Amino acid sequence: MSARFLPLALSLSLVLALLVARPAAAQKYITAAGLRLGSAGNAGGYGLTVQQAIARRFTVEGIVGLSARERSGTLLLEHHFGILGPSLNYYFGVGGHLGTNRDTGHVSGFDGIIGAEYKIAFLPLVLSFDFKPTLETSGPDYARFPTAFSVRYVLIKRRNGLFRHLRGR
Repeated sequence: MSARFLPLALSLSLVLALLVARPAAAQKYITAAGLRLGSAGNAGGYGLTVQQAIARRFTVEGIVGLSARERSGTLLLEHHFGILGPSLNYYFGVGGHLGTNRDTGHVSGFDGIIGAEYKIAFLPLVLSFDFKPTLETSGPDYARFPTAFSVRYVLIKRRNGLFRHLRGR
């Protein structure tokens, strides 16, 4: 493909992606918990994550972030949208965090999040990648721009309406 057609191809791809994206009927799980790599905003950060569906297309996610110099807890409200069905979602949300830093003491601030998740077919696993910028209200940093990869185990699965319908429920 020549370089002059590249902007047109990218524009058409973006329009196609927006046309096939639709609100998710529901994620394929109600509760999932797992590990998160990169969650503390520092190199070598990791953490624990729990995601709970609270309404159609909405989840609350709690993150405990750990690194060599910092411990933090984050709570986020997320809105999910399906991409080509309920197994692949993108989401965005807002929340806040509190924690301690070994060098500066108390840290707190506001968080945003945007990411994508995939529920693996026939396995109780959800993979996700996100970008979670933060605005600090205390501590030496004004803003942080971490990314993270999470693997969650589905603890409570959402019932499939098709099978409930076939059983007469």
